[in-house]
Amino acid sequence: MDWSVTLPTLIGVSVLVAITAVALRLYGVRQWYAGALAILRAALQLAALSLVLTIVIEDLLWVWLALGVMLVAAILTAGRRLHADWRMLLTLTGTMALAVAVTLATIFLSGALELTPQYLLAIGGIVVGNAMTITTLTGRRHSSSVVAHRDEVEGWLALGATPRQSTIDIARNAVREALIPTIDQTRTTGLVVLPGAFVGAVFAGASPIEAGRFQLVVLAGILSAGALVAVGLSESMSRSKTVPTR
Repeated sequence: MDWSVTLPTLIGVSVLVAITAVALRLYGVRQWYAGALAILRAALQLAALSLVLTIVIEDLLWVWLALGVMLVAAILTAGRRLHADWRMLLTLTGTMALAVAVTLATIFLSGALELTPQYLLAIGGIVVGNAMTITTLTGRRHSSSVVAHRDEVEGWLALGATPRQSTIDIARNAVREALIPTIDQTRTTGLVVLPGAFVGAVFAGASPIEAGRFQLVVLAGILSAGALVAVGLSESMSRSKTVPTR
């Protein structure tokens, strides 16, 4: 380990974490220490990932296995955020797995990217992570909107509407709202946002044009997986025969 590089990194990260915690603590935000714990967990996970990648990065089979582990972790994380029961957990598993599979299959079968361990791990991890975030946003938005419009939903049900008919507008709005951050980031890429995949590719030695091509594929992949998982989850939730109480 090169301490001439590692030590300044540790100092810089520690100061940034302290700034985050102090700002939240002074403002009276609950769980003001959550950011510090998240950074600590990320550091441990990245250290473990670095060790694992030295083994799996040259073998497609191991990369697929690593992506499977990432997907399981993403499903469980989204399920915990949404307080999912076993039925919803099955729904999350199906929608997220399908969304990621369709997106990666399109990318590699179309030839947009060559199927190498490096490309698969890079874009697969990005797509899985963003699908998890959009899943959580969709589920939370859908549940909160149904609760907020509970009387309206129950009124439609009393008039003989199906669960889907009574909540379809809510489901569509949940999808739209969940995708807004991703769409905004995509629209402002290169103007407001300097994307990580682009920067990483340039630092790895790729030309700016090649890095831009890779970033464009990443953005399209995120949108594709996000749209599929948001629509799939909202459609499933709109068919529920029970109205959430919170």
